[in-house]
Amino acid sequence: MQQFGKYILFMSSLFFRGESPRILFNRTIDEAILIGINSIVIVAIVSTFIGAVTCVQVSYNLTSALIPRSTIGFMVREMTILELAPTITSIVLAGKVGSSIAGGLGTMQITEQVDALEVMGINSASYLVLPKVIASLFVFPMLVIIAMFLSIAGGYVAGTLSGEITAVQYITGIRGDFVPYNILFALIKSVVFAFLISSISSFRGYYTSGGALEVGAASTSAVTTSVIAVLIADFILAQVLL
Repeated sequence: MQQFGKYILFMSSLFFRGESPRILFNRTIDEAILIGINSIVIVAIVSTFIGAVTCVQVSYNLTSALIPRSTIGFMVREMTILELAPTITSIVLAGKVGSSIAGGLGTMQITEQVDALEVMGINSASYLVLPKVIASLFVFPMLVIIAMFLSIAGGYVAGTLSGEITAVQYITGIRGDFVPYNILFALIKSVVFAFLISSISSFRGYYTSGGALEVGAASTSAVTTSVIAVLIADFILAQVLL
């Protein structure tokens, strides 16, 4: 509870003595490039193979002749949109982005760069952390959309090349009984996960003290805590919104 209270106070400090909108905008764009553009490759690889594996495994378990083969495409689409794309992508980003945020802020803290900002009259928490949080809120949904498309495309390629399903059957499946609300649900999850990962990682990194060993420990703690928070939030959002 003490750490949670400290986290709440840390988040509230982001909105006091903030920088000018121009500086905040420029720093947010820089963070969006670091968080989003540099993560596209890993998100693309993971999501494509997740879709491919999902298609193959659903086909393996779909043994009844009474169930049409187009169900494979339907299952890949539903699993991708509702769970795999937002949750798995966020967990991957928690490892990549979360550790980077915590390590960067931890290094700045132990080298007294954060103290230098405070001496100059700058709210270091707002200057360093707020752009990361805002950038994550915008970039994560974009990465999730990319993951959705590539995962479904990966399932299409795997299914057609392996001969488990024809192209017409797969497309019929992904177009059948589509619920637009599921897209909104996935995007809501991605925004919540983005806030949790960026804020928790920043919190762990900002309050690092000691030396290089503590920076590594802060990065590890940031990833572990972020993943647990994402999984808990995933369950709560599913219960509330579905």
